[in-house]
Amino acid sequence: MVVRGDRRLLRVHGRAPVQMLDGIVTSRIPGAPVVGGDLADSTTLTGDAVYGTMLTAKGRMVSDVVTLWLGAGEEEGLGLSVAEVAHEAVLAHFRRFLPPRLARCEDLGEGTRLLTVVGPGAGEVIAAVFGDAPADGFMLVDGGPLGGGALVARGVRQVPSWDVWVAANALSGVWGDRLREHGAIPVGAGAWDTLRVEAGFPEFGIDMDDSTIPVEAGLVDVAFDHAKGCYTGQEVIVRIRHRGRVNWHLRALRFGDAAARPGAQLFEAGGTKVRGRVTSVADSPRFGQVIGLGYVRREVEPPAAVRLGSGEGAEVGVEELPGSGAAPAVADQP
Repeated sequence: MVVRGDRRLLRVHGRAPVQMLDGIVTSRIPGAPVVGGDLADSTTLTGDAVYGTMLTAKGRMVSDVVTLWLGAGEEEGLGLSVAEVAHEAVLAHFRRFLPPRLARCEDLGEGTRLLTVVGPGAGEVIAAVFGDAPADGFMLVDGGPLGGGALVARGVRQVPSWDVWVAANALSGVWGDRLREHGAIPVGAGAWDTLRVEAGFPEFGIDMDDSTIPVEAGLVDVAFDHAKGCYTGQEVIVRIRHRGRVNWHLRALRFGDAAARPGAQLFEAGGTKVRGRVTSVADSPRFGQVIGLGYVRREVEPPAAVRLGSGEGAEVGVEELPGSGAAPAVADQP
């Protein structure tokens, strides 16, 4: 069980939040949740959670975002999980593009917190505490975080994980205690960081920022609804997808026992040209070596090798991202 500080929950509600959000996020807007469903009993709401991004007019990222619901309809509103480091930029983006007479954005801020339960037994623990463990999408239990309950969503597909949003005052009380009673062991954020790097999942603020075009981060097939109407930044993405290309691609990196660090440059063997840069590094028990994520020039087709720090540096393996997709396993993901 990891207490996450890298995500923040926003609430968008009003007369027409779905219509307004549709022109802002790159993914589809999920339909309102239903009572019960295949996952839970009649007191629980279930629905889709959809991974996407928010872009500037120039096609650069404001944040990645997971869109789900905080209640049964538009009055309760939609929930948006955004990067903590980007939440001020997201709020500014909404002030510019969200008409207040039709939809309003509320920053739930310190009032809600995120727990991630991860590991081979995570599904059993989640089911024991919340009544079920959704294979995809989310469920709202006991009114969700706005009503003193919880919002439980499937996490990163490459590892068994579930994200649990709860009211901050219930973090170490009701829900935290129940999770521990059923076998969840609290660990630090470093454990989650290692798992996400092993899974090839980039974090906004570390592997992506406001200069990133999502195509570079491998999100074009997992964070976009290419059949939807217009959204901010669409022209840039369509132009790249159909008639262009980007020069940098996020890749999985294998360092062996080399001492790598974020920000280090990657070079071609024996050369002086920079061919990439490292964004994340983790000492991986799963792979038995130091691994990472980073951007590599498009000419370096994986599997390939580059050098760390200089053309004469340690060899670094370059691979496709695990699962050939970098997004969480919310609806519409491979």
